[in-house]
Amino acid sequence: MTDPGWISYFAAAVCGYLLGSIPFGLVITKMAGLGDIRAIGSGNIGATNVLRTGRKDLAAATLLLDAGKAGLAFWLCVWGVSAYGANTGATYAPGSIQSVGLIGGAFAFVGHCYPVWLKFKGGKGVATYVGLLLAGMWQVGLAFCAVWLMTAALLRMSSFAALVATAAAPVIAYFLDPLGDGWIVTGALAALIYWRHRANIQRILAGTEPKIGRKKDTPPAET
Repeated sequence: MTDPGWISYFAAAVCGYLLGSIPFGLVITKMAGLGDIRAIGSGNIGATNVLRTGRKDLAAATLLLDAGKAGLAFWLCVWGVSAYGANTGATYAPGSIQSVGLIGGAFAFVGHCYPVWLKFKGGKGVATYVGLLLAGMWQVGLAFCAVWLMTAALLRMSSFAALVATAAAPVIAYFLDPLGDGWIVTGALAALIYWRHRANIQRILAGTEPKIGRKKDTPPAET
């Protein structure tokens, strides 16, 4: 058995980045006649900011597409390496094929956060992160969703729930496969998610982060 080689990893990175850099939130809202999503709310192109337009259907579509592009990048890269190996007679270790797919999905995440078409100003990456987890490590992806749901139900803060679930993902990946690349890739992407959420973290520490079901400008009820 051989390793796919650096060309396969480089091709996966390029393919993943280009796919991940498609700004679905921006495209969808413009097609719906809502203008530039970057001009409202947080200026983000992700599903959360799309939801601020009042169109839940567009926000749901953005969420699915942002998650799907990382999953698609993973599977396209896995398929490409497998097909190349079948045509050339090369035999690759299953773990190396998985690694190529993870590189493709990881760079889709990077493309979503830093799209070249938007001067490297993209989304925060949580949906894309989940898409990669569900495609490449479905057990970790399901665990992420479970941690997010439980944390959100208890504390009513979407961003905090996402940060907790993000931190849990590489730990779970390590215990499931300590010799694999999954926990390394998810750990690196988790660090980038925390960097992208630094403003949210400041608001959480200050106690001003909005909770689920309450608008940002709605003060908490007095007791």
